Amino acid sequence: MGRKFFVGGNWKMNGDKAMIDGIVAFLNQSGNTDNVDVVVAPPAPYLVYVKEQLKSSVEVAAQNCYKVPKGAFTGEISPAMVKDLGLKWVILGHSERRHVFGESDCLIADKTVHAIESGLDVVFCIGEKLEEREAGHTKNVNFRQLQAIVDRKVNWDKIVIAYEPVWAIGTGKTASPEQAQEVHAWIREFLKEKVSADVAEKVRIIYGGSVTAENCVELGKKPDIDGFLVGGASLKPDFVKIINARN
Repeated sequence: MGRKFFVGGNWKMNGDKAMIDGIVAFLNQSGNTDNVDVVVAPPAPYLVYVKEQLKSSVEVAAQNCYKVPKGAFTGEISPAMVKDLGLKWVILGHSERRHVFGESDCLIADKTVHAIESGLDVVFCIGEKLEEREAGHTKNVNFRQLQAIVDRKVNWDKIVIAYEPVWAIGTGKTASPEQAQEVHAWIREFLKEKVSADVAEKVRIIYGGSVTAENCVELGKKPDIDGFLVGGASLKPDFVKIINARN
């Protein structure tokens, strides 16, 4: 396959300097991670603090950015600002942005296009809610969210897709390895049909939703699961076990 394993840690709105010092310490002691892309996303005020302390093999991402380079958008940060800090990754389309903050597919697509044009790589999140899965709409929801960037002819070399079923985020419920693999395979087939066979083969599709040190190895064995986007577990030393799920 040739797709390099990718493990992201989304710290969400958690942490202070004391807590971050502890996280940085176990990440800096995590050993050789040459065969894994490791990217952590601290809250915006701590981006520089984390970058300055982390070993260079662990990259730092912003959790969000807006669709224009500058202007009267109080509280927002731009891709240009993220790049100015020496960072190259941003997470966009996370379910909390979609469902807590009401971001539409169109807005997320606008932000994704602008981030890529500004030189950032994007972890692009998709996923269905519990009621959508139970109603049999898993494919429709994920394909609709993806179609928004397919329509914009994005550069797929700059995108990692994160499939995060909303019903599994922070709930302790995890999609079984079989459930996750099924959706990842659907996504790859969708890309093959809508974009190209080459993109479908090359793009990394990672899983997020209550990933733990206990379930990561079985999830990581599936052929279309190319890594993880981890929430709460990325704040704990067990995150290192997740980074090494395929070692």
